[in-house]
Amino acid sequence: MIRQGKGSHEIWHSPITGRNFAVPVGIPSRHTANAILRQAGLPKAF
Repeated sequence: MIRQGKGSHEIWHSPITGRNFAVPVGIPSRHTANAILRQAGLPKAF
């Protein structure tokens, strides 16, 4: 984790893609979880 974001989000960095992305603390659905994995450059897992 890089830092705390607004509200209930954290800002993470992916060394694979070189991008930062927001991650909600309580991930509400598998679709959201897969979207976060895609932003991180990882394969779909859920």
